[in-house]
Amino acid sequence: MLILGIDPGSWHAGFGVVEQHGSTLRAIEHGRISCRRGATLPERLAHLSLELGALLARTKPDAAAVEAPFHGRNTRSLIVLAEARGALLATLATGGVSTREYSPAEVKSAVTGNGRAEKTQVSRMVRLLLALPSAALSNDTTDALAVAICCAQRWKFELRVGGRQA
Repeated sequence: MLILGIDPGSWHAGFGVVEQHGSTLRAIEHGRISCRRGATLPERLAHLSLELGALLARTKPDAAAVEAPFHGRNTRSLIVLAEARGALLATLATGGVSTREYSPAEVKSAVTGNGRAEKTQVSRMVRLLLALPSAALSNDTTDALAVAICCAQRWKFELRVGGRQA
């Protein structure tokens, strides 16, 4: 099963495609979609959608998971983040990809066992769980891989208990 994890943002959106075979997880592709400096919000949303569409066509994931917003620095940034998430979620739906959403605490708990883990702990566990080299990854990429890992761990359980709808 291929799972696409997404850490949404209006300037940068992290992504990570993880392959799950039983209890084994392997990173297939990861990185981030970045918008050009000076781009307007509509241009950024279009760019995020187009790039995600290309990623879906290339990787053909069975499922996707998106990190749900916890809070914003301010109301304006939270609204812009919600707009970026909307563009990404609409692209996933248009692509026919079954999508789950997880809070940051759910993701941290699934990856580290601690819903209040620091980014460094999450990054270390993502590297260990996916056997990634120690080369630096952006926080967006690490978070996206963590979201995919969370989905992989919870997917079968959610299906057994009647499914969790995004």
